Amino acid sequence: MKYSRKVKVLIVDDSALFREFLAKGLSADAGIEVVATAKDPFDARDKIIEFEPDVMTLDVEMPKMNGIEFLKRLMPQYPIPVVVISSANDNVFDALDAGAVDFIAKPDPRSGRSMETTLNELKIKIKVASLANVSAWKSAGSNPAIAKSTHDSGIHVIAIGASTGGTEATYNLLKELPANMPGIVIVQHMPANFTRMYAERLNKSIRLEVKEAQHGDAVYPGRVLIAPGDYQMRVKKSGDKFVVDCLKGEKVSGHCPSVDVLFDSVAKEVGRNAMGIILTGMGQDGAAGLLAMRSKGARTLGQDEKSCVVYGMPKVAYNIGAVERQAPLEAIPSLICGILNQ
Repeated sequence: MKYSRKVKVLIVDDSALFREFLAKGLSADAGIEVVATAKDPFDARDKIIEFEPDVMTLDVEMPKMNGIEFLKRLMPQYPIPVVVISSANDNVFDALDAGAVDFIAKPDPRSGRSMETTLNELKIKIKVASLANVSAWKSAGSNPAIAKSTHDSGIHVIAIGASTGGTEATYNLLKELPANMPGIVIVQHMPANFTRMYAERLNKSIRLEVKEAQHGDAVYPGRVLIAPGDYQMRVKKSGDKFVVDCLKGEKVSGHCPSVDVLFDSVAKEVGRNAMGIILTGMGQDGAAGLLAMRSKGARTLGQDEKSCVVYGMPKVAYNIGAVERQAPLEAIPSLICGILNQ
């Protein structure tokens, strides 16, 4: 990633010690300038106006007003890319619902997550967030319920890949789909533990059954399987059905789980009886895999630039000819059902 200037960052955290650690660590990066720090949302509001940061890092648990409530009030009036720093709990998804671009887990000695690891990941996420489109986040509303699909197309598996901005994009896509969809498998770039919470959250709010995938889980109509963090997930044929292999492995295309790994397996095992969809995200993970799917006769869709938080993965996929049709996020559910009803 290349940047023409330093990314201006505002750090918001109620811990003076952690603010100092972040400010010192982030300032050591040649591509980042920490323009200010704030101890709570009220302090942050004034600093945003004064320093006009490109990106804000935000703690969730703070006095006076928590980070989620702050986001709900801030984003409609002053959209700014926000990276949330949170403990491993469900609050992070409330923050993403409220407009945050991405999140990062806090250091945790119990899990072996060091301060240095957190800092290095945060530097990357800040730079990605600086490229994010946050102007349209609040326009993603509910669409009318889609008519029941009759599945005349012979498609047995739908594979979806996403990264930055993908938690909300995937939710907005899935919530419009009927319960009788073909089996859906998803790679969303997300750390371990958070994938389980994300799956449980989706399961409570859409028509489809959603779970974090486990090795050997069957892919069947009405079910959505989310790849677990730190595992590579592949689809394979087992008798007359499809199942997933979830195994520890090296990063592929910079990620574990990797969209390319999932898509490649679907191309090999499912072929023309599959559909691939690539959503918002930084980088190129999934582009080559989607091309492999399309070359085997699978139907492929990509999210368009205007509706992406980060138009990276879909752009690369489109440019190499992997995407059969590109569309705004809100149109993709109708396109899926249209293909299934052909």
